[in-house]
Amino acid sequence: LPRLRDRSRFFIILALSVAFTVDLLFHILPQLYQRSIRSQCTCDEPSRQSAAPRSWGSSHQAGGRSGAAQTQILSQDSGPFKLRKLFSHPFYQTQRTPSDQLLRRKDAVKYYSYKAKRNNRQRKKAQEENITAPYYSSRVYLNSNWLKFQLAIDRDALYPRSDPLIDRLFIYYDHSLPCFSSEVVKPSGIQLKILLKFQNFGKATFKPMKQKREEETPEDVFYFVDIQRHNAEIAAFHLDRILDFRRVPPVAGRRLNVSKEIRDLTRNEDLKSTFFVSPANNVCFFARCPYMCKTEYAVCGNPDLLEGSISAFLPDLYLAPREFIPHPWKRSYTFAEREEWETNPRYCEKIKHTPPYDRGTRLLDIIDMAIFDFLTGNMDRHHYEVFARFAKDGHIIHFDNARGFGKHSHDELSILAPLAQCCRVKKSTLFRLQLLTQEDYRLSDMMRESLLGDRLAPVVTEPHLLALDRRLRVILDTVQKCVRKHGQEDVIENDMGHVFDGVNLNSTSTSR
Repeated sequence: LPRLRDRSRFFIILALSVAFTVDLLFHILPQLYQRSIRSQCTCDEPSRQSAAPRSWGSSHQAGGRSGAAQTQILSQDSGPFKLRKLFSHPFYQTQRTPSDQLLRRKDAVKYYSYKAKRNNRQRKKAQEENITAPYYSSRVYLNSNWLKFQLAIDRDALYPRSDPLIDRLFIYYDHSLPCFSSEVVKPSGIQLKILLKFQNFGKATFKPMKQKREEETPEDVFYFVDIQRHNAEIAAFHLDRILDFRRVPPVAGRRLNVSKEIRDLTRNEDLKSTFFVSPANNVCFFARCPYMCKTEYAVCGNPDLLEGSISAFLPDLYLAPREFIPHPWKRSYTFAEREEWETNPRYCEKIKHTPPYDRGTRLLDIIDMAIFDFLTGNMDRHHYEVFARFAKDGHIIHFDNARGFGKHSHDELSILAPLAQCCRVKKSTLFRLQLLTQEDYRLSDMMRESLLGDRLAPVVTEPHLLALDRRLRVILDTVQKCVRKHGQEDVIENDMGHVFDGVNLNSTSTSR
């Protein structure tokens, strides 16, 4: 009996020791690790605060935003009031029926929890190589702004109109990188881009500056070899939001320290080996990829700081597959050939009877995108993407806008071919375009004020802003020609119901 009691005590002590060890390794130590990170870094504090709009026209008060850009906004007589006035206009307050959400929270949490556990299992191997690897706590990423953004995507748009979520996401971009840059950074595509992973499991794409704001694309440069401009991505997001499309993933300007935030943090040895110091003593790097990835295409800091745009990631393709569809008005990517739409004036009649353009709003969405591209001057629209879950009824994602804002002195009318050939436009789109020609809501003023909220302000030069007003008049002239030819009922698709039946299209005054 004494031996049995001793053996029982031994097994009890052993079981308690195992339980304590497991709790220490998988709960206590990770919690202490997370607390040590927070105590060393205060840059995630703004993300836990109620974010204030940078310069958006929501009803929230501006605040919680530091830096010269915010000071500049608040010091002006008008402040951000023009945008607030725009977004409070009845055209921006139309009520929509509740849309299907892209993701179910349960599925998203399950998927990202699985990925977090898998990454945590890989920490042991990384630690054996003397590499500091992050521990992903569900408490961190389940409350993150990037996940809230993904859960807010629905059938109609990528984000809600007045929700401060996007502003919190921007503040996260502003403050998180020095503390939460990941060990994984890699190049991709023809022109160098960098994938950033953050401590809270979020991801973003950094596109570095390749061209100065004052430079225009030379006339002899073809659209398919034009430089991808980081500021064009930023400006395109702001324009998309002002037009109330909300189909461009959130983009913000940022300056990275290429030494501390890329070279010293990356675990990609190929990328690390491409860093060098230029004759001007600037830190530079290039990418190893199949195309234009050589030292002559390197990007350089000044001497370490590199300006660029940060774009939010959409949900992983496993969670939300996307369809990659050729644009019906895509251009010929050769020097001499021409596409059918460039030679056949009745090309749109053919497209109208071709799925998925023969029903739903897909063709009208293509025309929306043509209007958007014409305003930015982007000719490089060969494909588009939609979420597979929404099939033919979902909105188009306005991806890849970096080749816009290249020529402010030239208006490429061929971009408007979908509108000019089909002579169809949404009533909501037309009303907002009409509104943006009015003195109190001029498009260039809205963009100027909106872009002041970005860390890289001024994002585009004044001639580009003035070009928006000029191009807007061209769009409305095109619509008027269609109305005179086909009649208002055949040209304007009523997607707003009878709420604005008393609106005068020429004055955009409401009589309800």
